[in-house]
Amino acid sequence: MSEVVRKYYDDDVRKEWERLASPYRRLELISTLRLIDEFFPRLGHIADIGGGPGRYTLELLRRGYGVSLFDLSPRCIEFAKGTLAQHGLQPTHAETADARNLASLSSESCDGALELGPMYHIVDETDRIAALSELHRILKPGAPAIVGYINPLGLLRSGLTEFPALYADEPLIRQLFGTFVQTGEESAFTEAVFISPSQAMSELRACGFAVECRAGVEGCASGALDQVKALADTDPAGYEVLTRLVAESSTHPAFRDCTEHLHVVVRKIA
Repeated sequence: MSEVVRKYYDDDVRKEWERLASPYRRLELISTLRLIDEFFPRLGHIADIGGGPGRYTLELLRRGYGVSLFDLSPRCIEFAKGTLAQHGLQPTHAETADARNLASLSSESCDGALELGPMYHIVDETDRIAALSELHRILKPGAPAIVGYINPLGLLRSGLTEFPALYADEPLIRQLFGTFVQTGEESAFTEAVFISPSQAMSELRACGFAVECRAGVEGCASGALDQVKALADTDPAGYEVLTRLVAESSTHPAFRDCTEHLHVVVRKIA
């Protein structure tokens, strides 16, 4: 993971904290919390790896888990500590760290884990395998984890709203049918890798994980950023119904492989 990525998150921590509060991005939060409630144990120690300013750490602490938060950005970690304290919450541990090296965690010490950021930015497959192997090391046998990816197949749809001008570049757009890397200089995001569902499954299984399920966390609303915002603004009750439908539909075969964010629920093979 590069200094380009670290700088990106250091430079606008509050934007990352607020990201999941917007009507469309909140769908990701709601779907992920549903996966946590379904697959994680009711109590235990959870590692939030690449957790940024601690948005998911907040939700995990509210559910009564002990949480160790790790992120590449020191400013995100500093922000997380302060914001969690304002909510009267304190993580077990919060540390600036690379997902490939979580030395402060003992082997088989975690009852579950979130890894909802590192796989967006580790562009080299060997390094991704290293991060997934480290995730495997820290989990107890049989423990679950949720690993997040940016799915290029989902970007084909969401791009119609978010970057329509790029469709004139057919060779570029066609690259979204497979694993695709963007550098910070080329992207409005930052240095990133978009990984197809089949490649994600292959890498996870190669590291000793059993795949429980996968979810396209934008569900039936994938790509409808403007329409979701309009619904939230004009019909809050209808929007809340939509959030429930999205969470319920995120694992449906019709949606799980074709939304922008792919979350894979895995379990360490005992």
